[in-house]
Amino acid sequence: MTPLELMRIGPVIPVIVVDELAKAVPLARALVAGGVRVLEVTLRTPVALQAIRAIADAVDGAIVGVGTITRPEDFDLAIAAGARFGVSPGLTPALTQAARASGLPLLPGVMTPSDAIAARAAGFTELKLFPAQQAGGIDMLKALGGPFPDVTFCPTGGVTAATAPQFLALPNVGCVGGSWLTPKDAVADGNWERVTALAREAAGLRTAVR
Repeated sequence: MTPLELMRIGPVIPVIVVDELAKAVPLARALVAGGVRVLEVTLRTPVALQAIRAIADAVDGAIVGVGTITRPEDFDLAIAAGARFGVSPGLTPALTQAARASGLPLLPGVMTPSDAIAARAAGFTELKLFPAQQAGGIDMLKALGGPFPDVTFCPTGGVTAATAPQFLALPNVGCVGGSWLTPKDAVADGNWERVTALAREAAGLRTAVR
């Protein structure tokens, strides 16, 4: 599955931080129940790779990937855990080489036009604008649309339920990334009904016609 195909499955990719391994599977099931199937589990906690494996093994319908890839060795670890795609906050020649060698579809992060040029030269036309709000948000994406008509973005970082529709209305946005689908208090309390409700609302958002 290509990054563009992944981006077209749903309008929102939740950015998931798993602190407790026991929460991983019920959290993923709650998201899938709400119609959100593409899940990015970030490498920000000690149990992240175990969480990816647990979700890959136990949650029907979930397409789980690994986020916060920052080192070449992360690719092999992600694949071993069952990840089906990767997301990075940036891109380096070493990450590009590791992505190609591993075969894992990668959504690399960019923040500036120079970043976008370098990523496109490396063969990537689906990019994560990160951190989206700090990079200029909607106005930045509009500006990037001119010189990069062949690039599809997934803005992540500061995107909320309120602003997501504005991002998704842009013709060069394929989906958005966001953490609002998995509120910390809801996850801590095991309030999976709330997570499912948020996922259902997110899944109902529309992207611009392409």
